[in-house]
Amino acid sequence: MFDAEIGAQTAVRDVGRFPPTLSTPAVAPLRGTINRAVACAPVTSTLIWIVVALVAIGLYLSWTAGRLDRLHARIDAARAALDAQLLRRASVAQELATSGVLDPAASIVLYEAAHAARQAEEEQREVAESDLSQALRAVFGEAQQVEAVREAPGGEAAAGELAQAVRRVPMARRFHNDSVRAARALRRHRKVRWFRLAGHAPFPLAFEMDDEPPAALVDRSG
Repeated sequence: MFDAEIGAQTAVRDVGRFPPTLSTPAVAPLRGTINRAVACAPVTSTLIWIVVALVAIGLYLSWTAGRLDRLHARIDAARAALDAQLLRRASVAQELATSGVLDPAASIVLYEAAHAARQAEEEQREVAESDLSQALRAVFGEAQQVEAVREAPGGEAAAGELAQAVRRVPMARRFHNDSVRAARALRRHRKVRWFRLAGHAPFPLAFEMDDEPPAALVDRSG
């Protein structure tokens, strides 16, 4: 009986010294799960950053493509406005040439240049419009010529309308060419070429012509 009491006391003392723990077979799976989670954490973080980077690149390319589309639309609108101003200038010049307020030689020169500008194909448009500018400067190169036109019946209104037309052409052409330069600068970027963000849109071209108005006509009207 004495031995039994000693054994019980020893067992109680051992239990207090060594608290119960999980057995080795139960700890092994939990330890493996923790190790796998720790090992996968860097991979998951890397994948998240890759996805974030791809989304950011996609958004930037989408924004660039949208900006390029807006520039192309602005070029189309500016070209339409320029064509309208060029047509108005040629029409007013042609009407003035047939109104009888000019001398016969000046009427022929101005009429032929205006008619050629109105009928020119796209490939010859810049040359024809430049020829009309030169004809206008030849006819209205001197202040005396402008005054003679204004003094004729109906000449004041005709000269004033022509002066407005020749003033608006350089402004319309400048706006068009500024839009073209902006689009061309963007399309030269490597990202636009690599990802073909411009699609099938043609490369924008500036409209180059002699658009200097007759100084005597513009100064007198201003």
